[in-house]
Parts: sequence; C-alpha cells; structure tokens
Amino acid sequence: MSMTAMTVRDVAEYLNVDPKTVYRMVNRGDLPGFKVGGIWRFQRADIDQWIAKQKEAATKKAGEDE
Repeated sequence: MSMTAMTVRDVAEYLNVDPKTVYRMVNRGDLPGFKVGGIWRFQRADIDQWIAKQKEAATKKAGEDE
C-alpha cells in the first residue's frame, strides 16, 4: 500500500472535481486532509473511506425517499 500523500490537484482529479471544490470541502471539514508546511495533503485511504461513507449516506437517504 502506497502511503504517498496526495495533493489538492491529485484529489481533484481522483474525484473529478475542480481543485477549488477540494479546497472548499477541506476547509469546511467535509473532506479529510492535513497540512504540511501550510499546504493541504491527503491520504488515499482516507479519501477512499470518505467516498464509502458518502455512498452509504446516499444509499440510506435514497431508501428513506422511497
């Protein structure tokens, strides 16, 4: 397993969103990240866990809407 930290650009490409969206989300505390020398970094495992939680929440919400 690679422990290389991802940059904002890496995460934006991974999630297929604009880098500004990543900044907004991490600054709101919606996306897990950490700063190194004032620059945001992310662990792929954390992003993958966050995606799984988002999917789970969306599935639960869809079930409630039915």
